[in-house]
Amino acid sequence: MAAYVISEVEMRDPDGFEAYRALAAKTIAQYGGRYLVRGARAELAEGNLPPKAIVIVEFASMTRLKEWYTSPEYAEALKLRRTALERRLMFVEGVPPA
Repeated sequence: MAAYVISEVEMRDPDGFEAYRALAAKTIAQYGGRYLVRGARAELAEGNLPPKAIVIVEFASMTRLKEWYTSPEYAEALKLRRTALERRLMFVEGVPPA
C-alpha cells in the first residue's frame, strides 16, 4: 500500500533551501519515491494559517518511506534542513483500492 510524505514548508534561507531541495530530491528518487506536489502554494478553504508551500511525495509503502527518512543519505539533507526551512512533516498511509 502506498504511503505519503506531506510537508508544509516555509523557507528560511534561500541558498540552504536550494541545497536541501536538491539533496532531498536525489535521496527520494534513490528510495523509489516520486513527487506528486513540489512546493505548490496552498489555497486555504477551511481552518487557520495557510502553509507557505506544500510538498507531497509518494512511496511504495510505509516501510520504504521510513527507510528513506532514516537513511544515511537523507540524514545529510536533514543537516541542511535545520537552518534552511521550517516545516511540519506527516507520514500518511494510503487506502487500498476498493
